[in-house]
Amino acid sequence: MKLLLMMWHFFKTGLFAFGGGLATVPFLYEISDATGWFTHQDILDMLAVSESTPGPIGVNMATFTGFKSFGVFGGICATLALILPSFLVIMLIARLLKKFQDNRFVKGSFYILRPASTALISAAGFNIILAVFFDAEKITFDMFGQLGEMFTHINWIPIVIFAVVFVLMRIFKKLHPIVFIAACAALGIILKL
Repeated sequence: MKLLLMMWHFFKTGLFAFGGGLATVPFLYEISDATGWFTHQDILDMLAVSESTPGPIGVNMATFTGFKSFGVFGGICATLALILPSFLVIMLIARLLKKFQDNRFVKGSFYILRPASTALISAAGFNIILAVFFDAEKITFDMFGQLGEMFTHINWIPIVIFAVVFVLMRIFKKLHPIVFIAACAALGIILKL
């Protein structure tokens, strides 16, 4: 029964997560809060693994989540549940778009979906920033007016690593991103972060 519930959650995620893989992150937080199958820290780990492995982020995160919660079969089921809505919608749209691509309602829908997907991705990015750079459990929205209070909850090591990698990526533009991912993974192992 739990496996079917997980598939339902990922089916809904696949149906409503407009904007790509990062748009699935808010849904993962909701699944975490609703089911307790994984923690918010697990989501950050899933994101790190998903960003570091080939393939679409959302699919990697679904596979990782399903595997972590229910083993290999769970990983397969979560992945299929996530991609099924996209597959069905694309099949439907491909047939209808030829007929209705100049329809003002279709154009209006796409016009509104762009900022909506941007908002989903931005919300996911904001949650990740809070979780990585701050002690997210202790940060509240009313602290944003009190900078002194917020500075007591900053995790400085991730901020320094972010800044160094950001600068190095700007300097060494020709290096493949996997070099930076591998270097950061090695640094994490060495420092046991």
